[in-house]
Amino acid sequence: MSALSFRFGPGPLRKEEGAFLDQSHSLRGTAMSKRIQAKHKLDRRMGQNIWGRPKSPVNRREYGPGQHGQRRKGKMSDFGTQLRAKQKLKGYYANITEKQFRRYYAEAIRLRGDSSENLIGLLERRLDAVVYRAKFVPTPFAARQFVNHGHVKVNGRRVNIASFLVKPGDVIEVKDSSKQLEIVVVASQLAERDVPDYIEVDHAKMTARVTRVPSLSEVPYPVQMEPNLVIEFYSR
Repeated sequence: MSALSFRFGPGPLRKEEGAFLDQSHSLRGTAMSKRIQAKHKLDRRMGQNIWGRPKSPVNRREYGPGQHGQRRKGKMSDFGTQLRAKQKLKGYYANITEKQFRRYYAEAIRLRGDSSENLIGLLERRLDAVVYRAKFVPTPFAARQFVNHGHVKVNGRRVNIASFLVKPGDVIEVKDSSKQLEIVVVASQLAERDVPDYIEVDHAKMTARVTRVPSLSEVPYPVQMEPNLVIEFYSR
């Protein structure tokens, strides 16, 4: 494990849309948790379908939440634009905490090269991000819980830290006892997104390998992300 991965602890576990639930729990098709509402609220606030999900409320209405959601918006300040970019990128990765996200920024500017590209590379190397990209689960939120519940191995060893940083060449595998879980089987067949080129996946064996750290242009975000504005926000 890298030194950086030890500093990033997993967040609290919550029941949510698309999240992994223990088999002792039943799946509630109509239940709305606070986390689901918060995800939908973020989509509406941004006016974009952040995760590209079919059930996003933005698919029906693009204005913001609340009674003032349809008000005409004035020109946003530079600070507001940067803050919005940060909220969107942070929210995309299952609402990473501000403390963790700031640490990613600090590491991104410490590394050689373009800081915004470094930031994206760090985020995409998170174990939960790789599990999501490999289509082992349907959402980033599900990926975090799936890892936290101990269903994933890295190079043959069980890792339950969602923020563990995967290195190119590492092999990520779903545990044998978890490969037939309904959420895993369904996720691998989702047609709404494809596995990116920088990850090799064998869904028959439920294994994945990161071939390289991706650049911003290679990451299949459903919406435009602006990590350069995030760097500017924290550099103020």
